[in-house]
Amino acid sequence: MSNAVTSNPLLVASYTYIALVWGVSQIVYVPFVAHLLSLVTAILYASCHASLGLLLKDVDEANSSSEHSSSTDKASVSSETLKQSDAYQFPLFGSLSLFSLYLAFKFLDKELVNLAIGAYFLFVGCFALTMTVVPLVEKVTPESFRRQHQLTFVTKLPEWITQGASGEYNFAGILAFLGSAGVCSLYFMLGKPWYLNNVLGISFCLQGVERFSLGSYKIGAILLIGLFFYDIFWVFGTEVMVTVAKNLDGPIKLLFPRGSLLPKNGELGSAPELSLLGLGDIVIPGFFLALLLRFDAHRAQVKIRSPSDVYLSFPKPYFVSALIAYILGLATTLFVMFYFNAAQPALLYLVPACLLSSLLCALVRGEVKQLFDYTEEEEEEEDAAKDGAADAKKDN
Repeated sequence: MSNAVTSNPLLVASYTYIALVWGVSQIVYVPFVAHLLSLVTAILYASCHASLGLLLKDVDEANSSSEHSSSTDKASVSSETLKQSDAYQFPLFGSLSLFSLYLAFKFLDKELVNLAIGAYFLFVGCFALTMTVVPLVEKVTPESFRRQHQLTFVTKLPEWITQGASGEYNFAGILAFLGSAGVCSLYFMLGKPWYLNNVLGISFCLQGVERFSLGSYKIGAILLIGLFFYDIFWVFGTEVMVTVAKNLDGPIKLLFPRGSLLPKNGELGSAPELSLLGLGDIVIPGFFLALLLRFDAHRAQVKIRSPSDVYLSFPKPYFVSALIAYILGLATTLFVMFYFNAAQPALLYLVPACLLSSLLCALVRGEVKQLFDYTEEEEEEEDAAKDGAADAKKDN
């Protein structure tokens, strides 16, 4: 958290609760439903508000030019924006990936498949956890640890290696990376226990929602509707989704104990029974909720003069209504799962909850046109146009 976060008590409470419930759940059994709903709510609240940093792309030059500035002083976060063509293709590529994993588990050695996937998550998880904890490390270390340094190489590296890298680092970031690498190593050395799985899973959720933009409400709706049918087909129509979820041993899901925390078979911290929630059921709706929160900020004409301004209080009718609808949708998923004692496609309930709540809010407020016109793609389109004009000049 940066200093700016402290101006939003609920945001501070969200980060605090995430850490607290993780710690408490190691020694005291937290009822499954309360554990899941409250933790996911805190993750979404924190990550969606962190995504407000995407609105600050144009105002971070002053902070980034200072050699004494820390990473938390930088105004904006690096981000990716989804295009409409990507939204149409996402369910298709998701299906290909899912079915490929299914075939791999069916015809190859499961341990070998999990080893390969585990190596990937070891690498990605280390960086996700580093980005999550580095703001905290910067707050508790001396100013000298937060000073930015420029990394230079004697030999020029290929562009494919250095692309997207600023070459800046500080000692707080190095400490955070070393600590994260230690956690990832323990995760594999201890046999991938559920509590360390959740550390990495929570980091993936926080960083994913914070750094990814759906581009516009229309693109978000296209993506959610596509994944709505994707989830239904692969859960109800085939055994593929359930098979992959049960066999894939990695931090692509959050795990929640449903019984005593006493050691089982001598393994510390194991639980007799664990329920899971796929990260996609948090991150995909999270992208949409974050977009609605940024739309609320746009509507409220939040004055962005410094990084702290995005954390100030402003009316959030779209975000609040969609978050409440998401919680109710997730609770409905759990109820149906328990009632029928069968796996449920969570997006079957979450997609209508998010879409209908935002549309209803827009109808009540008379802002349907504004909602559908809102876009975050303008800057990328302008950059593409400038690049095209520059290329045309070179050709002439």
